[in-house]
Amino acid sequence: QVQLVESGGGLVQTGGSLTLSCTASGRTLDNYALAWFRRAPGKEWKFVAGISWNGRDTAYEAAVSDRLNISKDSARNTVYLKMNNLGPEDTAVYYCAARFLRETPTTWSSRYDYASWGQGTQVTVSS
Repeated sequence: QVQLVESGGGLVQTGGSLTLSCTASGRTLDNYALAWFRRAPGKEWKFVAGISWNGRDTAYEAAVSDRLNISKDSARNTVYLKMNNLGPEDTAVYYCAARFLRETPTTWSSRYDYASWGQGTQVTVSS
């Protein structure tokens, strides 16, 4: 089982940017599709972005696709989520998740497809 640790969250003003990192240990991410989910207080889990095992295919939740960029550094066994033009609606705990899959997923957004999860990193956007 791969272990995931997120970092990079924090407090940022509206319009600011953050880059979240998800670093894996125990397994190489070259065998996994990765995704970022978020959960705001009192709200349901929400898929944000995903990247395929080889980094060639990405997916984004439609409402945020123009502000986010997911990327992968295989040498560092790390996936990044760059978030731009943040607003208070982006305030949430952001979680990295992995699924063992050496092909591009046909669906990305169900959290039940992902077996490994990090502990989450808090992102707070002040207005």
